[in-house]
Parts: sequence; C-alpha cells; structure tokens
Amino acid sequence: MDYIEIIILVLSFIALLILGVPIAYSIGIAGSITLLVSIMPLPAFTTFAQRMATALDSFALLAIPFFILAGQLMNQGGIALRLIDFAKVLVGRLPGGLAFVNIIANMLFGAISGSAAASASAIGSFMTPKMKEEGYDPAYSAAVNITSATTGLVIPPSNILIVYSLASGGVSIAALFLAGYIPGILTGVVLMMVAAAFAYRKNYPVGEVVGWKTGFLKFFDAIPSLLLLVIVIGGIIAGYFTATEASAIAVLYTLVLSMIYRQVKLTDLPAILLRTVGVTAIVLFLVGTSMGLSWVMSYANIPQSVSEGLLSLSSNPFVILLVINLILLFVGVFMDMTPAVLIFTPIFLPVVVDLGMSPIHFGIIMVMNLSVGLCTPPVGSVLFIGCSVAKIEIQKVIKPLIPLFIAMIVVLMLVTYLPKLSLWLPGLFGF
Repeated sequence: MDYIEIIILVLSFIALLILGVPIAYSIGIAGSITLLVSIMPLPAFTTFAQRMATALDSFALLAIPFFILAGQLMNQGGIALRLIDFAKVLVGRLPGGLAFVNIIANMLFGAISGSAAASASAIGSFMTPKMKEEGYDPAYSAAVNITSATTGLVIPPSNILIVYSLASGGVSIAALFLAGYIPGILTGVVLMMVAAAFAYRKNYPVGEVVGWKTGFLKFFDAIPSLLLLVIVIGGIIAGYFTATEASAIAVLYTLVLSMIYRQVKLTDLPAILLRTVGVTAIVLFLVGTSMGLSWVMSYANIPQSVSEGLLSLSSNPFVILLVINLILLFVGVFMDMTPAVLIFTPIFLPVVVDLGMSPIHFGIIMVMNLSVGLCTPPVGSVLFIGCSVAKIEIQKVIKPLIPLFIAMIVVLMLVTYLPKLSLWLPGLFGF
C-alpha cells in the first residue's frame, strides 16, 4: 500500500469540507483525486463513475425511496398526532410525563417512518408548544426530542440498516431488523430514566389523567398506525415479502390510511412526491459516491492496513471494540450517517469478524454509534431540525443534551459488550 494515497484521500476530503463543498461532492472528488495517483485520468474518472452506477444497481436499494415516501405520507397524514395521543395514555400521568410522551412518540413514529429527521420534525412540531405551555424549559424539550428521534434508526424498519446490509455484502435485512428492537427500546428506556431525573430535579408537572374510556378510544385510534409495524416486519420475517416489497406495501398502506384520516388529498400528492424525489436523490447520490470511495480505498488496500494496524494494537477484543467505537463517534460528528456506514463498514467489518463478532451485531453497534453524531454540531441534521422546530439556538440546547448523550453512549457500550441484546431476537427466529 502506498501511504501517499491515504494522505491525499484524507487531506483532499478535509480540505473540500472546510471549503464548504457538499459532502457527496467532497466524497466523489476526493475519491477521484486519489485514484488519479495510480491511474490515468480517463480510466480513473470512468472507473469511479462505473462504480457509482454499479452501487446503485441494487434491488434492495429500491426500499429506500419507498420508505422515504411512506415517511412523507406519515408526516402529513395525521399519524404523528395519533401516536402522541396513544403515548399520553401510556405515560402522560407521570411526573414530567410530556417528556416521556415525546420519547415514546418518537420511538413509535421513528420506527414506522424509519427516519430520524421526519420523526424530530413531526413529533417536535406537536410536542414542543405543548411542553412550553406546561412550563418545560424549551431547550430541554428540544434536547429530548432530538435524542429520542434517533431511536427509530435502530427500531425497524430502518433505511440505514438496509444501507448497512448493502455495504456489508448482504447481511440479512430481516435479521438486522430483528436485532434492532431491544437496543432501540433500551435506548428509549434509558432516555426516559434521564427525563425522570430532570422531572424530579425541576419539579415538572404531572400530566392530565386520561380516563379508561378516553384511553381505550385513543388506543383504538392508534391501532391502524401501529399495525403498519406488524404488517411490514411480520411479513418480512414470515417470508411473505422482501424488505423492498414491504416498503411498497408501507407506501400503499400509509396512503390509504392518510386519506381515511382526510389529512392527505390527491392534490397533495405532487408536492409529497417532489419532496420524496428530492430526499431520495440526495441519499442515493451519497450512496453512489460513498460506494465509489469504498472501492478506491479497497484498491489502495486501506481496509487491510487498518485491520492489521488495529489487530497489532492489541489482541484484546474489549480494547479494539472500544477504539472502533471512539473512531466512529468521532466520524459521526463530522460525517453524515449514510456515507459513514458505506465507507467505514468495509474497513471495520473484517476486523470485528476476525474477533468473532457477528456482522449483525456490528451493524447495530455502527448505527447506534453514528446516531449520536446526528445530534451533534457541526453536521448533526437532527440537531438542526430539532432546534429549528423548537425555534431555539443550538448553543442553548447543548447543556441539556449532555446527560442524554451520556445515556445514549451507556446503552451503546452495553450493546457492544453484551451481544445477546442484539442477537437474541434474530436467534429466536432462526437467523
């Protein structure tokens, strides 16, 4: 391996980011420049373009635009409000109950939509004004919304787990979906423990008591939304359809449900489809350039060199996993989740497999790790969305975010060193 290629790749990528070049272009340009070191310009650019096109020629990737469309329909279709009402029935009467409602609603909506950004926007727009009315600190409300929105990236169905399946060379999507349940729910529970401590210290009010009749009606109203999880995940696990087919079913189901709720009209569909196309184009362009860069790194033997370096650093799996987690936490601060998964999976997966770790387990660790980066400046998309919805400056949110960050990292460490937390459910279903 020529270390000059690594230096050129890293320096060019960092320089482009500093200059404000969008990350997808930064990845593509840095990869092409690195390839020029060993290949003539015409074949270098042609090869990189071919690798981008080949990366997008995947049936599994069709699930991403469908799930994005389903998320857009849910965002506008009245589903978020019904999930919030259902969460109020469950935990609304507890001290500081609105924070618990925010967390559970984000877990449910994020799981159904598969998007942390959509969840932070939809749930935050409803919960932030309500929490402010009840006397909650707006910065704390935003922090709770931002961190809990990321739970939907682990709780299935999840677009990023589909991306990881592609980057890892075909790890079962159904197994990854099953593996995400316990870690995702555990994250939500630990966030609620932090929220309970805040409620006790700040003496936040007890939520309104919901009667049995009203509670039953709210639950009944939420059943159609919750059934989507049963249909999509149950169908995949039972083998009735693939993840891609499930995503198309999710679109059809949410479209019908949104029209029944009279929140989406036929005249709204062009705007919804345009937003979907815009988000899909960004995501798939990131996928293409990231996979092109992954090939360049493989061509330069970077993954093998990193693997050898880590394994020579220590023979203790505990230490190596800690180092990988620290690297991914650092990467997540500066890089969006999709390219980070596509670029670093081929680098770290061979290392953890040599240590005897399941690729399914590592996929959950990687997604949970990078989820923290979505809540941190300078590129944390969920942080910006959460602050925008709450109409509050980022610097005011950092202080209440810190204990919630610590809670997320504690769960990450538990999932890292207790494999059964992510592997028990897949094993139960024979994956």
